[in-house]
Amino acid sequence: MKAVFEKKEGNKVSFSFEIGSDEFKKAEQQAYLKNRGRFNIPGFRKGKVPKKIIELNYGEGIFYEDAINLLLPEAYGKAIEELELEPVDTPEVDIEEIEKDSPIVVKIKVDVKPEVKLGDYKSIELEKIEYNVTDEMIESELKSLQDANARLIDGNDRQVKQGDLLTIDFEGYVDGEQFPGGTAEGHKLEIGSNTFIPGFEEQLVGKSKDEEVEVNVKFPEEYHEESLAGKDAMFKVTIHDIKEKELPELDDELAKDISEFDTLEELKNDIKERLEKELKTQETIEKENRVIEKVIEISEVDIPEGMIESQIDDEIKQFDYRLRTQGLEFETYLELMGSDIDAIRDQFRPAATQRVNADLVLEAISKAENIEVTDEDIDEELGKLAEQYNAEDKDGFISDMKKGDLGFLKAGIANSKVIELLIENTKFN
Repeated sequence: MKAVFEKKEGNKVSFSFEIGSDEFKKAEQQAYLKNRGRFNIPGFRKGKVPKKIIELNYGEGIFYEDAINLLLPEAYGKAIEELELEPVDTPEVDIEEIEKDSPIVVKIKVDVKPEVKLGDYKSIELEKIEYNVTDEMIESELKSLQDANARLIDGNDRQVKQGDLLTIDFEGYVDGEQFPGGTAEGHKLEIGSNTFIPGFEEQLVGKSKDEEVEVNVKFPEEYHEESLAGKDAMFKVTIHDIKEKELPELDDELAKDISEFDTLEELKNDIKERLEKELKTQETIEKENRVIEKVIEISEVDIPEGMIESQIDDEIKQFDYRLRTQGLEFETYLELMGSDIDAIRDQFRPAATQRVNADLVLEAISKAENIEVTDEDIDEELGKLAEQYNAEDKDGFISDMKKGDLGFLKAGIANSKVIELLIENTKFN
């Protein structure tokens, strides 16, 4: 079989190849043997009808389609390998009229991985990225520890005030009708946390235990649930319990109670060290993201729509998996959000486009720089995965992984090396 390249328009390539008549006859016989059991013809036992008799009754080409389907995957694979193409979508297949004892001509149109015109990625200049731990950050962490270790005091003999922790039931109404997700029982609400719609918490201040309150609010225009955005709403709220937080003193005693340290100063130093590590990681991530964004900006690439759609498919599969780990079905999520699959695909499109763009540009740089992924690189990365998944037999884990397709792993390692190269060559002013 010899594949013939015909033309390329944009990212769509046209080519053809032939399937020999002898090869096709063998496949046709395979198709007959596979499907003969589904034909019922008087005078013959089921599954024993001769091929010629079936053809006389159903037409000479009765097995053509099945034969083509048997041959096409391997023939297509050989053709793209011979022409050194990288398809990124499902091909359009056109088969010329099949004539007995003649080769079958198969014409293919398919989107291929686009060419990337790289900008000067070794002369990038970006604003310096630097984060430092402040006293306010440390105080905020200490305040969180105070809150977490606060003692709750009964406040049911007085009216609600800022900072109280309430237990409430509520029912939400828009235009006189209850709306999905607007009802709860035994809900915990801290007054002043601003976790509810603006104006909700303030209207509970000054109320008492067992009091039923009508709270009138307006959903923000940018509210995530479009059917409620900008709408006036009324909530019927019943206050069942009022608790007041009594915060512990920020002193050495608290440090001893909640940590391994003997003094508050030691606890502060530990918080500072942790925050410094977190901010350093944040710096690194932001540097990488900004460099990738810049190299995409200075490069040119025309992405086939099929690549973006495939990436959206992958993003949705991952999102679906995360929902399931939380015990939520994807269809249920759509109902709760009042959304549909098309809206979700539109939501994922910008990120998917950016991801495809980044992968293509990083791959192009990897080729331009002749970046190699060594066996040592793979073993090191597999070792990290073994630790991540708490594999008891680390060597066995690595050995099993190597039996599979490591394409995704190699691409990730190569991308990491490219990003490292970009960071080294970028001036952060």
